[in-house]
Amino acid sequence: MPGMAADSEVRWLTAEDQRTWRAFLVGVVTLLSTVEAQLQRDSGIPFGYYEILVRLSEAPDRSMRMSQLAEASTSSKSRLSHAVARLEERGWVERLDCETDRRGQFARLTDAGFAALAAAAPSHVEQVRRSLFDRITPEQVRQLDAIMTAIAAGGVPDAEAIGCPLACDGETDGTAEAG
Repeated sequence: MPGMAADSEVRWLTAEDQRTWRAFLVGVVTLLSTVEAQLQRDSGIPFGYYEILVRLSEAPDRSMRMSQLAEASTSSKSRLSHAVARLEERGWVERLDCETDRRGQFARLTDAGFAALAAAAPSHVEQVRRSLFDRITPEQVRQLDAIMTAIAAGGVPDAEAIGCPLACDGETDGTAEAG
């Protein structure tokens, strides 16, 4: 990199790597912004809330432990707690205490939440199809799946080492600020 001190231990990006990295960033931001805008415009649902509703709709009894829901929806526990509180206000989700662990809670999708999700899903899926799948070939879909699966397999960095809210062992009580 111009102007940077040479360091034999740093594996600098090649020009091709840099092009690919920047195209990836622009592509991800463009895709997520487009999907978010459509959900907000057509349904008034932020993408993160939609993802929570989807995860709950797919769970047995439409219910998941809050810690599992945070992991499944790639949210910190504090961010998830904040989102679930907003979804509770809409009557779409309810929290239930865990009978076997007094610190634990479950989130359960209500019938009203399922109806909101069912109403939002068709236009959301069409937007995802237009923004992603219609733009690439079936072979590129398979490649993208393999690439993103490999990236996801790398996991989240050690939460404690970076001071992430994911390091919390217990469930949050809903008073934490969204992260």
